[in-house]
Amino acid sequence: MELISTLAKIPGALPGACAQGLIWGIMAIGLYFTYRILEVSDLTVDGSFATGGAVCIVLMLNGWNVWLALLMAFIAGMLCGLVTGLLHTTFGIPAILAGILTQLALYSINLKIIGKSNQSINVDKYDLLVSLRWVKKLALNNPLLTVVVITIVLVALFYWFFGTEMGCSIRATGSNLAMSRALGINTDRNKVLGIMVANALVATSGALLAQYQGFADVNMGRGAIVIGLASIIIGEAVFGKIFKNFALKLIAVSLGAVIYYIVVQVVITIGLDANLLKLLSAAVVAVFLAIPHLKSKYFAKPVKVVEEEGEIENA
Repeated sequence: MELISTLAKIPGALPGACAQGLIWGIMAIGLYFTYRILEVSDLTVDGSFATGGAVCIVLMLNGWNVWLALLMAFIAGMLCGLVTGLLHTTFGIPAILAGILTQLALYSINLKIIGKSNQSINVDKYDLLVSLRWVKKLALNNPLLTVVVITIVLVALFYWFFGTEMGCSIRATGSNLAMSRALGINTDRNKVLGIMVANALVATSGALLAQYQGFADVNMGRGAIVIGLASIIIGEAVFGKIFKNFALKLIAVSLGAVIYYIVVQVVITIGLDANLLKLLSAAVVAVFLAIPHLKSKYFAKPVKVVEEEGEIENA
């Protein structure tokens, strides 16, 4: 009976898990730009995520319109990416170390923006785009509907952008750096721009999450890189053979975040210690990263090379 009552709670928790997953999915799309398109390991996201939330909440508390606050969070994320990009390209610091340096600096900057470790915002006094309070209401302000619309708009925008000459040159930079340079493409500029765009999306996601949960915290981005990677890996594993189009790949990443948070919510509902969530996240990422390697190593069909009359046949 206890098990049945526990399982009965899961459907009620799904709307919140889906809404939170979609918000984190925007962050995962940003991480996808650096991890898959540019093939750069950018650890700035743990800091820029919190920066987006801090900027948005503080500006709204000072009377700014929610859309303008969200735009400023987007711009703040671009500036975070700009610092990492310049450290990497101009000063020759490896991308992973450049991201760590920016992330470290952002902790102090976020403290200065908020003025303390966390800052709450009252949903009754301010016009928030998304809020946990509305997640189970059938209304236009339901966060599920709002975040779905925002995600679709962002995917359409970046699908268009990466089809332009500039976008194609960024994708070429990630695909083959040496060939791109040989073709006269400014690869350093493309890296900086790609990292800026990625962190802009990360900060936007942080701004939405801060509104959703009702507060901004300097530690709210801790572990964001793991959640983002989990979303990418799960999305590719589940939808990789179905979604071939670039826009659909971005949607798959967002859906990967939703699946991740549904799994987390189910695990919490059945009674797992919440202190083990980070361990669960790390395990999920490790498993999904290892599956392709183990599959190719132990389950791939052997290839026989037969040499006959000067011809090589694969059997």
